[in-house]
Amino acid sequence: MVLQRYKLQIASHFAAQTGWDTNELAGLIEIPPDRTLGDLALPCFKLAKTMRQAPPVIAAALAKELEACSIVEHAEATGGYLNMRLKRQAITTDTLAHLHSGEGVYNDTHGAGQTVAIDLSSPNIAKPFSMGHLRSTVIGTALANLFETSGYKTIRINHLGDWGTQFGKIIVAYRKYGDEATVNANPITELNRLYVQFHEEAKLHPELDNEARAAFKRLEDGSEEDLALWRYMIEVSMREFEKTYQLLGTTFDFNLGESFYNDKMDAVVTELREKGLLEESDGAEVVKLGDAMPPCLIRRSDGATLYPTRDLAAALYRARHFHADHLLYVVGGEQRLHFQQVFAVLRKMGYTFANACEHIAFGLMRMGGKKMSTRKGQIVRLQDVLDEAIARARAIIEEKNPHLQNPDGVARAVGVGAVIFNDLKTYRLHDIDFTMDTALAFDGETGPYVQYAHARTCSILRKANALSVGPSVKTWVTSQCRADDAIDDATWYLTLTLQGIETVRLRAIEERDPSLVAKHALDIAQAFNRFYHDCPILTAEGNLKALRLALTDAVRIALLHALTWLGIEAPSEI
Repeated sequence: MVLQRYKLQIASHFAAQTGWDTNELAGLIEIPPDRTLGDLALPCFKLAKTMRQAPPVIAAALAKELEACSIVEHAEATGGYLNMRLKRQAITTDTLAHLHSGEGVYNDTHGAGQTVAIDLSSPNIAKPFSMGHLRSTVIGTALANLFETSGYKTIRINHLGDWGTQFGKIIVAYRKYGDEATVNANPITELNRLYVQFHEEAKLHPELDNEARAAFKRLEDGSEEDLALWRYMIEVSMREFEKTYQLLGTTFDFNLGESFYNDKMDAVVTELREKGLLEESDGAEVVKLGDAMPPCLIRRSDGATLYPTRDLAAALYRARHFHADHLLYVVGGEQRLHFQQVFAVLRKMGYTFANACEHIAFGLMRMGGKKMSTRKGQIVRLQDVLDEAIARARAIIEEKNPHLQNPDGVARAVGVGAVIFNDLKTYRLHDIDFTMDTALAFDGETGPYVQYAHARTCSILRKANALSVGPSVKTWVTSQCRADDAIDDATWYLTLTLQGIETVRLRAIEERDPSLVAKHALDIAQAFNRFYHDCPILTAEGNLKALRLALTDAVRIALLHALTWLGIEAPSEI
């Protein structure tokens, strides 16, 4: 990483004097929150404990050590901090050469030979693909994309909700209140209406819940009549889901619903029993997990299996058949206890891969401040939201750029990208309250803002006939850009911002947090717009023009990669 290399180079100048390891010192060097103080800063407070001197005294002494550093222009002590200004020409030259080489910036081989299985999206059969499932879909997709940049093999698994007592409820409702012709005309909407009606009726007639449990038990026992209706629900649901996935650009290696593990659960129960882990509790079978959490329910008193049983079978299947080194579950935070229990049971079973199982939790998606609920009929179809976003983007394009080529394709990229970016710019554990006006704005912290910045770089480079300015970078680097005033503040800030793309990519993988990428893309777009405003590009001359075109191309490449990692298209014209 180019920034880490600078830190190590600086740290090497005072490692001997401090008695600290160069890598440890480099880890202390930070970017000041106020860039007017310097480009980098070393807090000397931890050094004071080992050097037995006051931090300001240490900072002043270390400043003198940097007089011989080839990349430091000026160093001074400010309180207990050593603030450093870097040599702009040398750093800009080096940064651009590194960015355009691409060496380790946008990909690496850290994860080569390792497999990551990612459980994502997981909508429920016979229910609309709602906004509530957007978060799992886009967070999981972004993480898979990021893991692949580090050489990991990723396996994207759609763990469809195609089993459970809810199907007993729909079967009962279909036979009591449904009409075959109405269902065939609009399957998902009508099946969901019947599901909602069942819950309303069950408030007045609680015995319906017993009928639903009995219907689901018939499914488990292989009733062909019930299975036929269940297969129909899967077929019509997958057709609708696929339309949405195509818009989102989401693909899966495997669509494996909960039912896939039906013939694998008995083996899990048998293994738990043989290992002495199953205990009887009120007629049910559980695994006790000590005082830290409630017992994990494996089998109900009527013999029916439950979510933990299926997730145990799924985890064992993924470890054994996919040879996954990491098992990620991109599922809402309300399922935290469930996954804690499942992982704890795996550990009690003696499986060390349980330590590689991770629940990638996320907050709620709200619409207008309200939580969505399928049971209450309070849902918003994701397809409807995407269609509206595309239509609004098309109207904006028609108004702002009526002569744009492929307006429908660009509108789709901008509309869908706006919805995805609005989610991914938020730290995943935080709740989101979605509003279309905010998501589709072309200014502010939005996807269209970043996409437009990328399109602007493409436009500038097209006009300069320099959509790839690699040779210009080499010419500029060779000439050393001798003009003293070539690196102005806007150019320098953009250079420093671009440096972070490599670090951000690696942090996003390590912390399982795509929002780091989205936020950095915003930072780059904002820095570039300031640069574009302050620094004429096409009218500049000589090496200065080459520098500005090189920076513009570096922004284009960085934004293209960042958007691609997030699963968002990057149109070259908007």
